[in-house]
Amino acid sequence: MELERLIAEHGTWFYVITFAWTFLEGETFVLCAAFLAAQGLVNAPLLLLCAWLGSFSGDQFYFWTGRHFGPRLLQRFPKWRPGVDAALSWLKRFNTGFILTFRFIYGVRNFSSFALGMSGLSWQRFFWLNLVAAGIWAVSFIGVGYMFGHVFKSMLGNIARDFSLIMLGVFVMIGGGMYLLHRLQKRRMSVPPVNAATVVTPPR
Repeated sequence: MELERLIAEHGTWFYVITFAWTFLEGETFVLCAAFLAAQGLVNAPLLLLCAWLGSFSGDQFYFWTGRHFGPRLLQRFPKWRPGVDAALSWLKRFNTGFILTFRFIYGVRNFSSFALGMSGLSWQRFFWLNLVAAGIWAVSFIGVGYMFGHVFKSMLGNIARDFSLIMLGVFVMIGGGMYLLHRLQKRRMSVPPVNAATVVTPPR
């Protein structure tokens, strides 16, 4: 099979791409990769590790960016402020719960680590909570993709392996469409004002 041979010959790059994609975001890609893992084309534990580290590293980078360049970047990109203020408001209300779950909150997720870097949250506390949160996120999405992959395989048997390339294309198309839709909605979305200061000192 072409897909199986492609992954066998260039499998290392697949995991590198997983890390890079989850560094940026990557929910749809992770679901697709987990689907392939259920077909035996991808190593599931290694996929989980790459997705976990990619998501963790990405949010560490955004936190560091917010900590060192946040106010300057907000002045340059004022459209970011509603998202940042919304994330800080969630942090003020839920604190640890928000840090552990912001990856699942649509509309806030992209600004959260950046906003947390601007808050009074210590980098050590964010480091460990982010490590746990990235693991929860990776296990959740890979688990869902893996489960659906096994359901698909049990229904179609060996055809599932042959059909994997088609499904990969479908997932990529869906992912691209969702990404474009997400960007369009972000431009149109107006977040209501929140009473959140630019700097928040959460309880320790």
